Parts: sequence; C-alpha cells; structure tokens
Amino acid sequence: KEEEEEGPAGGGWLEGLMAERFFGVCVLHEDRRKSEKNIFCLRCCLSICPHCLPSHPSHPLLQVRRYVYHDVIRLGDLEKLIDCSYIQPYTINGAKVIFLSQRAQSRACKGSTNFCFNCDRILQEPFHFCSLSCKVDYLVCRAGEDVSSILYKFDESDFAISQFEGLRMESSSSEIADEDGQITPNSILENPMQYKAGSSSSEDPHSIRRKKKKSSGFLPGMVLSLSNRRKSAPQRAPFS
Repeated sequence: KEEEEEGPAGGGWLEGLMAERFFGVCVLHEDRRKSEKNIFCLRCCLSICPHCLPSHPSHPLLQVRRYVYHDVIRLGDLEKLIDCSYIQPYTINGAKVIFLSQRAQSRACKGSTNFCFNCDRILQEPFHFCSLSCKVDYLVCRAGEDVSSILYKFDESDFAISQFEGLRMESSSSEIADEDGQITPNSILENPMQYKAGSSSSEDPHSIRRKKKKSSGFLPGMVLSLSNRRKSAPQRAPFS
C-alpha cells in the first residue's frame, strides 16, 4: 500500500518517465521479435516491452509511441495523469499526441511571436510549451513551483493491461512533421486492437498471387532487354 502511494499517487512515475529511454531492445527478450521497450509501468517506474506484460498483470501501464525518432504519448492518456494545458498537441491520423521531450528547432519562421517558454521553439497560439518536459522544467526550475501541483490522482483501471492486447508497433522513421501543429497523413499511430484478428487475413490470396505474377513478369523483361542492347555490336554508318 505504501509503495502504491509513492508510485501512481505520489508522482514518482513522472521522474521515471522523463528519465527513461524508450524503443531500445529489452535485454530480457532481445532474442524475440517486437521486443522494443514502448510501454511505461506507472507503478514500477520503468520501461518494458510487450513480452514483459505478464510480469505486470495488475499494474497501470502507459503506451509510448514513436514519431520521427521522438517519443509521443496520446493526449487522452496523458491528461488523465497530469495537467497538459498550454502544451501544444500534434495530430497523427486523427489522434492528438504530445511530445515527451523538447526537439531542436528545424527552421526559423519570420514574423513568429509565440515561442516555447523553456526552449524558444516556435508554437501556435495560445500554447506556451512544445513538450511535457519543457512544461515540467519551466515550472520547477524557473517558476519554482512544486510539480505535484499539476499531477492528478488517476484511476488505475484506465491504464489496465487489457489495452495492450494484440499490441503491434510500426516504424515511423520516414514520416515528416509539419510545423503548423499538424502531422502529415503519412504518419502511423495505430490502434493496437486492430491487429487482434490478424492484419493480412482480409486480403484475397488469389489477388496476392496475381500481383506477384504481374510484377515478376515485368522486371526480368526489362533486364533482358537491357542486356541484349549491351551485347549487340555497334552499328557504324558506311564510309562515303
């Protein structure tokens, strides 16, 4: 009981979340697929991979997602834990997310007058912070406030292990972010439950076979044509 109060209720999880590194390979399951650490246990205050879930059956768990080499968390999840007001959210495939840490400013924008209070990143009105870490750092280090003033006592059932059933994370390293607060449609922020029945079961196997035949008949023909062109003797015009 005392441990539970110091964890979820006491806010020890926040310090752990800010210090933790995500998406590294779990040393306990490095020989298995999908072993990236993309889940944060709010009770144990550490990052785990999907294979670690059986060891945390009744613990509140928070999913961390990846966008262009940066960690993001759904706004709907984070705002149950901490006051997210004035942190600029970004939209990925219709879901609002918040960046966990500050990012380097990618380009200057003339005429901008609204900047992050902590790192001077350009923001939309009326936001004051570009990430969760910037808000926490500013309130604690510059404003001298107690971080507990922005923490909420949450319901652990909102972060139950059942939300991770069928979890599958996709890489999004090739995505491109816009500076206007929106994320391009190329981004991937998937609902873990959508893979419960298998992602490839809905596609007709005959159509897959036809696609393979069509693609396999094109490339060899091109290669053959090119090789014949190289081997043929050059044609010279007769001397006049």
